[in-house]
Amino acid sequence: MPAWKIALGELISEALAVFIIIVIGCSAACMYTLYDPSPYVNAYWGVCITWGLSVTIAIYVTGAVSGTHANPAVTLALALYRGFPWRKVLPFSVAQVFGGLLGAGVVYLLYGPVIDHYNDLHHLTRAGGGAAGVFFTHPGLAISVMHAFMDEIILTAILVLGIFAITEDFNTVALQANSGALIIGLLVAAIGASAGYLESWAINPARDLGPRLFAWMAGWGASALPSPGSYWWVPIAGPLLGGVVGGGLYQGLVRQFLPARRKAKP
Repeated sequence: MPAWKIALGELISEALAVFIIIVIGCSAACMYTLYDPSPYVNAYWGVCITWGLSVTIAIYVTGAVSGTHANPAVTLALALYRGFPWRKVLPFSVAQVFGGLLGAGVVYLLYGPVIDHYNDLHHLTRAGGGAAGVFFTHPGLAISVMHAFMDEIILTAILVLGIFAITEDFNTVALQANSGALIIGLLVAAIGASAGYLESWAINPARDLGPRLFAWMAGWGASALPSPGSYWWVPIAGPLLGGVVGGGLYQGLVRQFLPARRKAKP
């Protein structure tokens, strides 16, 4: 197969992976936000596990083609520490954001009437941010923009630290073969369950920016971009920096001490 076709297939795979994550995850956000009583009102773990399973499904669908980074923070960390080609970082990231935008479009297709009903019922407007949280993230109770930035660094560092451990060939404790997809999904769910209320645990620039761009085009305007307090940059910069930190922590504090890796050295 020509190299250009392989490269195109990888980009399609990355877009499809984020598309799957957003369609399933943001639909769960709609269920949580738009209905009264919410089916998740006393079962927030259901939202978390749905987001996690969306990642698992995305990996099973696309992993054999592109590796399912599905996250620019993961792509950047893999380039820094795992030899992923730097020339692919930007194309992968653009494809991931585009997949998020398309996924948000499908969520809107499904839930558009419910969004409008919710806003009418609560006397909200799209321009004023009504129901915006079903698409993109924002700070929670008592969380400032800069505190959210710190949170996103820490949470994404945990995510990438875990992904590096789960996918490490020399980590004899980690589950091998196809089980890694399920554990990565559970890792995403665990982060949401422990810290999701801080700012909706974006931990992925494409997960936030793609749907945010769609919402901006679909009538949410300035409430999406630049958003109140110009928050839009936090779910981009925080995860990118966090991915670098998390990958570095694994490489420096764990990987070099793995017994199987030491034995493999000549």
